[in-house]
Amino acid sequence: MNRLLLAAYPRSHRSRQGREVLDCLAEAYPGRSWPPPREVAALVRAGSLARVRAAEDTARPWWVDGVHLAALVLAALALVPYLQDVWDWALRIDPGEHAMGFRFAGWYPWSEGPGTQPGTLPYGLLPLVCLVALLRGRAWIALPASAAMVCAGATTGAWTFFGAEGVVGPGYYGLGAPILARDLVLSGVLTAACAVLTVRGRGRLRRRSYAWLVPVACAMFVAGGLRIASYDPLFQRGWLVAEIAALIAAWAATAATGDYRWMIPVAAFAVVRLQAIVTHPMLMESPRMPGTAILLGLVAPLPVLAFAAQRRRDRALP
Repeated sequence: MNRLLLAAYPRSHRSRQGREVLDCLAEAYPGRSWPPPREVAALVRAGSLARVRAAEDTARPWWVDGVHLAALVLAALALVPYLQDVWDWALRIDPGEHAMGFRFAGWYPWSEGPGTQPGTLPYGLLPLVCLVALLRGRAWIALPASAAMVCAGATTGAWTFFGAEGVVGPGYYGLGAPILARDLVLSGVLTAACAVLTVRGRGRLRRRSYAWLVPVACAMFVAGGLRIASYDPLFQRGWLVAEIAALIAAWAATAATGDYRWMIPVAAFAVVRLQAIVTHPMLMESPRMPGTAILLGLVAPLPVLAFAAQRRRDRALP
């Protein structure tokens, strides 16, 4: 079981020091197949920081990686409300009354069903295509998919290829307010990032393993299999925790490497979230989540990241 902990470390680190780590664990905790929780947390933390440092690559400009990370974050952000729809469509499940933004009209796009519009596909397929293409470093594939997101959001109710309901979408809250498909800031920024990566990042983008899609498949299973909709309070709280954890992870990566590239996805996330708050100020008046706290939580990470990066660079100079 100790070998599972080594998965947190990059492959180069495992090949050099993996055996040494296993021997140390066997000597420190004889007869145990799993170390104490504190040791597990320390190993996972050290492995995660080692992965972040190993991700630094001087062959690519830092801003290219930053824009790439921002595009991945925005694609995932756009996909989240439609996980259940994509799951139902992929497994040919008729959601019935559990439909989120896409009412199943048969397996084929041109099929029709009673009370449904003909020729509909789930809107969530577009951000999913963007996410998979960006993970594999294929920005030229993600660009038309993101442009289709802009068109679908701009023609809400008129372009029924993805279904009127699938275009509107239920949105979700997370930090601040719901983000809907018709809010073009998210899809517009995603399209701009994909265009930059297509023009300036060709042949220089990092290609990540398909293993990164395992969390996406698990999220689809949870949302679709358990019928946890994006408007469900449990979903809202879980996604709020996920967004806060992502911001903390960006700070930890910046503090560990002194790299400014992590500021780009955080800035893109803040812009999209602030636009949603201004457009849909529903939670800004909620006593449980004061508006000033939300705005501070979105704006504060940028100077914090800049300070962390500069402090790390100053320490490295001597």
